[in-house]
Amino acid sequence: MIDPKTLIDDLIDSLRSFSDEKRIEFSKTIYPTRMTVIGVSNPNLKKVIKELKPELKSFSMEEKKHFFQALIDTDVFECQQLAYEILGNDKQVFKSLSEQEIDALGKNLDNWVSVDYYSALIVGYAWREGILTTEKIKNYLSSNDYWIRRIALVATVSLNQKARGGQGDPERTLEICELALDDHQDMINKALSWALRELAKREKELVRYFVEKYKDRMHKRVYREVTNKLEKGTKN
Repeated sequence: MIDPKTLIDDLIDSLRSFSDEKRIEFSKTIYPTRMTVIGVSNPNLKKVIKELKPELKSFSMEEKKHFFQALIDTDVFECQQLAYEILGNDKQVFKSLSEQEIDALGKNLDNWVSVDYYSALIVGYAWREGILTTEKIKNYLSSNDYWIRRIALVATVSLNQKARGGQGDPERTLEICELALDDHQDMINKALSWALRELAKREKELVRYFVEKYKDRMHKRVYREVTNKLEKGTKN
């Protein structure tokens, strides 16, 4: 088996071969972060993932978990993305994670890309599979950090989005959405709108009832986008 540290060093070298200065500058405006951003596009990130997967076949379950955490601990944005992408698709390893290990994976959540990867691929799936409880999801909403509060709302997407294996869960989704109604921070408004629009694909009339019931508490942007989705099929 290849030494994990050597593998990570090689992986970073591979990522750097795809570095794009324009993308680095783009990140500073669109998703600024304390992490090092190498500037790798999603298509090139997928090429690195394809190269990496065969190397992981000889790793035990515990070695894989340590490897994913080590990737995140590099404090490199693209390494974090790789960890979430690969782990989110390795269901055998994923189902062995503890709540503490899931918490440890939530490092450097200081931008919407990282938060949404973590929320949808890690937290949402863990919630759906019973690894995390609804009370745990609610606890995110009590954080002073709006990025952490956003996790709870984006996690509902995994309950409802067919592409992520969601079967639909209006009860838990609306429970979380109701708890976030009075939080009008911009990133929370966007996440609440997303959560409701995703559920609307399955439960149109239920979402319609919810937004009309709570429209006086709901931020106008959320009400407008969700109503547009219900009436026109798009948020705008």
